[in-house]
Amino acid sequence: MGKKSFFWGIFIIAASGILAGFLSVSAETNISSTSTDYLAWEDTDGWWDFYNTGNVYVWSTKIVGYASSTAGGISLDCATSPGGDICSTSNYGICNGPGPHNTDGTCPNGDASGILTGYAWNDTIGWISFNCNQSSHGGSNNCASSNYKVEIGGDGDWTGYAWNDIVGWISFNCSNNSSCGVLEYRVNTSWRATSTLGYLTSSVFDTGVETGAVLNSILWQGAEEGSGTGSTCVGFQAAASDSPSGPWNYIGPSGDDTTYYGASCETSPNGGVGCAPADTAICVNRSELEGYRYFRYRMKLQSNLLQTKTPRVDDVILNWSP
Repeated sequence: MGKKSFFWGIFIIAASGILAGFLSVSAETNISSTSTDYLAWEDTDGWWDFYNTGNVYVWSTKIVGYASSTAGGISLDCATSPGGDICSTSNYGICNGPGPHNTDGTCPNGDASGILTGYAWNDTIGWISFNCNQSSHGGSNNCASSNYKVEIGGDGDWTGYAWNDIVGWISFNCSNNSSCGVLEYRVNTSWRATSTLGYLTSSVFDTGVETGAVLNSILWQGAEEGSGTGSTCVGFQAAASDSPSGPWNYIGPSGDDTTYYGASCETSPNGGVGCAPADTAICVNRSELEGYRYFRYRMKLQSNLLQTKTPRVDDVILNWSP
């Protein structure tokens, strides 16, 4: 059995530029300007407008800025309230994921899940809770008696309800009460929970077996770099040919280039979808990679959703046999 290691350098998905962005406060908004896509509703004061102040912004860890209503400004973050930074006297805010909200305006445990937690503030009606479980913000978990939350979906739409002791429920989407088509409203943002992706295609590997060999598995060596919540991911596709010039048709577990191998040989001996752990043999579909002299691989590297962690791949090992 032959075993060959390819050292191709260190490939790191850079996150420094993104980190500088999501930890700062922007004067702009990423809330939709479409008239039906920036409104929430509550029965006492009517519409809450999340666009016209021009400063509500959804980051991967938190929400900043303030909305407007007939009751006055709805402050989502003490650091960017209508009165400026008031966190030293009143620390509150909405996190994208778990709290707490810190006095410097950050949510260190925010995980880009789209599940909002924490409290907003209005001078007339007081605290507005965005989640029935506020234990990470120093509050209580009331989900057993009143299960509610505000959540941002993959399409950018906010759904669900917030709660205030004076005005009651605040609805962020007409789908909450099946009024869409009759009374259209929602809050929508261009923010999406997304990872950074990087790809690398290897050079040609010659087994030297003129009658053809079979690729058995792929293994990568390296580590995860950075910090924060969420997981990174490494995946592989493989290609085989009778000529060093190809053609090269990269395939994953689905038999085409739409998926990537990532499951360990222990769990998927014939190859499966997943995130390949370091120092673990990742099996491929041997029947589709058998009888060829030349092999190549394509590797996908994916950051966490916060784009603060990345896989660092130092070495890739292909295991083959005649």
